Amino acid sequence: MKKIVFLNDGIFGYASGMSTSCGGAERQQWLLAHALVNNGWMVTVGVRDLLGSGMRSSIDGVNFVGIGKSQALLSWYHFLRSERPDWWYWRCAYHLWGPSVELAKLTGVRTIFAAAFDSDVQVRRALVLRPRWWPLYAWDLMRSDRIFLQHGGQLSALPAKWRKKAHIVPSIAGFHATGKPHVNREQYVAWVGMLREHKRPDLLIEIARQIPNIRFIVCGGATKHRSPSGYGDAVIQSLKSLPNVKFLGQVSPEKAQQVIQDAAILLSTSEGEGFPNTFLQAWASGTPVISLMIDPDSVIERAGLGVVSGRIENAVKDIDVLMESPQQREEIACRTRKYMDENHSEAVVVGAFNSTLSGSSGD
Repeated sequence: MKKIVFLNDGIFGYASGMSTSCGGAERQQWLLAHALVNNGWMVTVGVRDLLGSGMRSSIDGVNFVGIGKSQALLSWYHFLRSERPDWWYWRCAYHLWGPSVELAKLTGVRTIFAAAFDSDVQVRRALVLRPRWWPLYAWDLMRSDRIFLQHGGQLSALPAKWRKKAHIVPSIAGFHATGKPHVNREQYVAWVGMLREHKRPDLLIEIARQIPNIRFIVCGGATKHRSPSGYGDAVIQSLKSLPNVKFLGQVSPEKAQQVIQDAAILLSTSEGEGFPNTFLQAWASGTPVISLMIDPDSVIERAGLGVVSGRIENAVKDIDVLMESPQQREEIACRTRKYMDENHSEAVVVGAFNSTLSGSSGD
């Protein structure tokens, strides 16, 4: 039996049903860990803050181990030596992943780096913390045994010298939702995400102002991650001032899914993503997506999964049109469910995952 480890407290948060859990990368790692266990892998997750040192827990077959709060690299090294996995999976650009790869090589563990944001493949722009450490991050990509990408656009943007060991492994849906027929759905537009600057909630506010006859339900909390101080608080005040917006704040993952699942439309105003989890949640439940800018590999337009508006005025018109046509939304819902089954099911994702690890590293 092959063994893989992850190191991320957020995975434990999702696994244990913590209502404060958030983050698409963390959610994807939990879904992947669970899917791998279902398909014969042994999976262990190292946890620094949410489990006491040495404590162990098992949730749905995934093992969690408290690794202590000492210096991160030292904790990770001891974790690798004690667990002796075949692979270590890391998702998202991080300045310490470079030296971590060397620790893995010292312990005979092969490494997988998985891109989350599109900027993760642009080495000079990837790091949020310690951006001047980008050469160390470049070392990480050079020395990792595999690079996993979410879509073809990320592969094209990755420097050519690393593409031989890069593979597209789709994000995983993780559930099968049975959304209501659109004729029976509430007439509102959902917007779900942390109130970060790159998600452009300011554009959501402008769109909502221009169509006061349309209801919006917004889920998301303020955060300093990838945003200046006070940004999220200012957005919250603006959202609360709009009579057609119901602002729920940060909600549990289950509540966020329910909001998306019951909506007529999911709106995305983000200008920077990878492959948004909210798109997968919407399409799995038959909810069309209206995206202002994001469309990985043009899948929304190619597969007819919603609309890419491009401009605020177009988004306003697109929302009006879809709101007035439950039949059109239902036709889109049929396409979204078919697309999810064919491209983001557990079987498809785990199959791609396993096949990329079976060959040579490509170094």
